[in-house]
Amino acid sequence: MKEPEVRYYDSFTDDFDKSADQSFSLPNDYKWVRNDIFSKALSGVIYFLALVFGHFYCRYILHMRIRGKDAAKPYKDGFFIFGNHTQPIGDVVIPAFAVLPKRIFTIVSPANYGIPVIGRALPYLGALPVTDNLSGIKELNRAIETRLAGGHPIVVYPEAHVWEYYTGIRPFPDTAFKYPVKLGKPVFVLTNTYRKSKIFKRPIMYTYLDGPFFPTGETAKQKAANLKETVYKTMRERAESSNFDYIVYKKK
Repeated sequence: MKEPEVRYYDSFTDDFDKSADQSFSLPNDYKWVRNDIFSKALSGVIYFLALVFGHFYCRYILHMRIRGKDAAKPYKDGFFIFGNHTQPIGDVVIPAFAVLPKRIFTIVSPANYGIPVIGRALPYLGALPVTDNLSGIKELNRAIETRLAGGHPIVVYPEAHVWEYYTGIRPFPDTAFKYPVKLGKPVFVLTNTYRKSKIFKRPIMYTYLDGPFFPTGETAKQKAANLKETVYKTMRERAESSNFDYIVYKKK
């Protein structure tokens, strides 16, 4: 049997995905919400094609099984989904399959816009890029509120960087939960886990959707910290079901 690939890291914030232009910055006239007819039509087509491709990719490459899809069905208003970041391609569509027929919108790094071809499609796939620009932050906040008001889930990957097939859960900050606290929205947890297959070389991916969880506490800071702990604990408990490391990660 072939030995698994080994990747060495210095810290949990190491980035193994080098396909993007890490220095890419958003143009000053970037639009987080595009309401013109052409953009809406193009967005619908690209999103549909992504789901079609994603169906075959998740089924035949990742061998994905989803558990807990009924958890989010009663929620007609918008909510947040926090997931562990373990698939560079699959993570674009996995949350969508967990909450169909709802359409997802995902908070992403601007570096993803530097990926050839795919980067150009991201605005139409529902990407919501973060930014350090003050006016951009206001537009991002407005876009998140607009999508939530439309009943759409907002996807967040608090680990930030993709660690492909990683079976643990990396630390993430309380600040990742500022939006559900500020907006008083429920949170669902999406956890990808990996189990050895008797047939395939790659593991079987079991994806769990848990929740809803709500912010609790006296202050906004306390609410974010409590919500973070709940999400982290839920991910850790689900991750314990993984029993196969397709890629091994070792600290240098």
